[in-house]
Amino acid sequence: MAPDSCTGATSIASRYQAFIFDLDGTILLGESLLPTVAKTVSELRSQGRTVLFLTNNTTARAAEYASKLTRLGLPVEKEDVVTAAHVLVELLRRESPHARLMVLGESALIAELELAGFDVTEEVSKTDIVIASFDRTFGYEKLKRAFHAVRAGARLIATNADRFRPTPEGGEPDAAAIIAAIEASSGVKCETVVGKPSSAMTSYLLRCLDVAPAGCLLVGDRLDTDIAMANSAGIPSALVLTGATSIQEAERSTIIPTYTLKSLSEICM
Repeated sequence: MAPDSCTGATSIASRYQAFIFDLDGTILLGESLLPTVAKTVSELRSQGRTVLFLTNNTTARAAEYASKLTRLGLPVEKEDVVTAAHVLVELLRRESPHARLMVLGESALIAELELAGFDVTEEVSKTDIVIASFDRTFGYEKLKRAFHAVRAGARLIATNADRFRPTPEGGEPDAAAIIAAIEASSGVKCETVVGKPSSAMTSYLLRCLDVAPAGCLLVGDRLDTDIAMANSAGIPSALVLTGATSIQEAERSTIIPTYTLKSLSEICM
């Protein structure tokens, strides 16, 4: 049997029914698939494993991610992609279905919220909840509106709290910087983060998969989000060293993955 076959009795793949893959730094880096990704996912699917893709990034909708991955050589349906926006919509529908939202985020997130029936506003007096997310148009005027809204009593919720996201150039600031600016200026703390590593995200994923935690493997490149979330939910985890985390950082960390991989292909070895 070929050493990279997922049917091998001792392979990592043979131990799990479902696989959850982080996107940035695990499947993608910028506009390119990482090496061995397409082949590994194809092999998992050919053996009947369920594959789901997960991201905290809300700058594109699930259909856009699916289209991008397919164009790059990894066929994906929109139903296979979960973003932090999905979890946010579910939480808001459950807890605050009529809330008016001020969104510090990009057009894809705003579209997702509006399509879910929420009123998105820039008016401080009409804001019930401020949503903080990754936003490349963030600036002083947006910060000032959010500052006034939360000081007037609006809740502060975030899609994710990543400090940075990996890029071919070495990374760029993520939503944590925007959350910190609002918190530092207003004195109001963010009450909920729905993306990785939250329990809201793992609950959503497990409902999508309809698989027990022990039957899944969550694969990601970040210890403080991907691996921490999996560990807290009792989901086996694999840290892949193709994105944000170096082997030196992994060796120093108190967050311990079930597996550490140099390449995604090791899942099938």
